[in-house]
Amino acid sequence: MEQETQTPHKRRVRYKGKYPRKFEEKYKELNPEKYKDTIEHVISKGNTPAGMHISIMVNEILDFLKIQPGETGFDATLGYGGHTKAMMECLHGEGHMYATDVDPEESAKTRKRLAEQGFGEDILTVKLQNFCTIDEIAKEAGGFDFILADLGVSSMQIDNPKRGFSFRADGPLDLRLNQEKGISAAERLDKISRDELAGMLYENSDEPYCEEIAKAITDEIRKGNRVDTTTKLREIIEETLDFLPEKEKKDTVRKTCQRVFQALRIDVNREFEVLYEFMEKLPKVAELAVGDACTGSNPRQPSQEEMEKLLKCCYYDTEVDF
Repeated sequence: MEQETQTPHKRRVRYKGKYPRKFEEKYKELNPEKYKDTIEHVISKGNTPAGMHISIMVNEILDFLKIQPGETGFDATLGYGGHTKAMMECLHGEGHMYATDVDPEESAKTRKRLAEQGFGEDILTVKLQNFCTIDEIAKEAGGFDFILADLGVSSMQIDNPKRGFSFRADGPLDLRLNQEKGISAAERLDKISRDELAGMLYENSDEPYCEEIAKAITDEIRKGNRVDTTTKLREIIEETLDFLPEKEKKDTVRKTCQRVFQALRIDVNREFEVLYEFMEKLPKVAELAVGDACTGSNPRQPSQEEMEKLLKCCYYDTEVDF
């Protein structure tokens, strides 16, 4: 009688100390369905569990949208699905939500998680494409009764060192929302000129030390040393700002790292171009009114004055504390 083959037991990640510190060590936080008590404890402390994203202003957004059963909505950034789920709950099983996201890894997890919670394809259509294609999706949907555009990166992307969004943990300098398309931030730096990099840092994040940092980065690359990890970039910034008084150095370095990483992220993901295209298409999308959440139930075209108000009110996450 042949002995049945057994799948070897996979031991959980071991870590030093009482609490896990690295992303991959936080196995309980990375399995929220299994360890609900741990998730509740972390949130009660005012923190966001690893691999999760807590949506902001949910009640305020719902109060503003006034969603009714039977309506059709659009969420520009699916992310972890917090806003999307809250809006679908207002539909009470009648109506439909469309959501876009360019992150294939996280959107697949969110789609699966929402389906397991009862929000399947009958009420939710997820498009793996950019929100600037809203006009195409609107034609497919027959127009939208409400639209939410909560733009920026999510906590679960920042948490994962493999994505390269944070200078706080070592990882590849990637910064792409979709790692299957385009070039990484490291590849962008390989061929960029000093002047172009300085301009990027200034235009995308108002970096006051843009000239000094651009010179330091391009000098390092000309020596044959690639800046291909988050740690290498952080160390270059630290060395460049070493002339600062000790009492202000730590805080300035942190804020500079935030701005530099932000500028590179905006560049490799073409975030401003995508935002401008989205804003240009909004007047053409039927059932659109004006507001912070880009929402309403108004069949007429917004006026120029309303569009200017929308541009002023539209929230865009330009600086995240990485």
